[in-house]
Amino acid sequence: MPLEWSPASDRPDLLADPVAKAVAGLDVKVEVAEIDPELSDTAAFCERYGVAMEDSANCVVVAAKRGGETRYAAVMVLATARADVNGIVRRHLDARKASFAPQAEAVELTGMEYGGITPIGLPEGWPVLVDENVTRRPFVVIGSGVRRSKLALSGEALVAATRGEVLALTI
Repeated sequence: MPLEWSPASDRPDLLADPVAKAVAGLDVKVEVAEIDPELSDTAAFCERYGVAMEDSANCVVVAAKRGGETRYAAVMVLATARADVNGIVRRHLDARKASFAPQAEAVELTGMEYGGITPIGLPEGWPVLVDENVTRRPFVVIGSGVRRSKLALSGEALVAATRGEVLALTI
């Protein structure tokens, strides 16, 4: 079953509320496609819908701690790579400790479903760190804030849409 892409701004019903609000104000092309929510996890999604793993990017929420304060950031890497959270990300965020945010915390803070968290529509002030390899993709599939759909845009548009910082983030 092929994916049917349409402008994300035309289908707010397929987006989490914060994502729909953010998409409405963007000047970049973002498309959305409905999927089986049971196939939202990257490997299952790519296999079922024929999307190459290198055309899929994952968003992880990182909790960075220093001096009793916790700050959050989103990290975007291709599905074929792993983010260096304890090295590059931790140092970039000037944290003593950095780790993946607990699932319940990430869901509550973002207003998005686990397995669908995306960097578009995150809380104000959260940095979005985008691995340089993501920016090279002319087409990259990311979460939509919900498990029942995916967004697609170019890597450059992702950086523009999120005001992301481009770094070499993978190990």
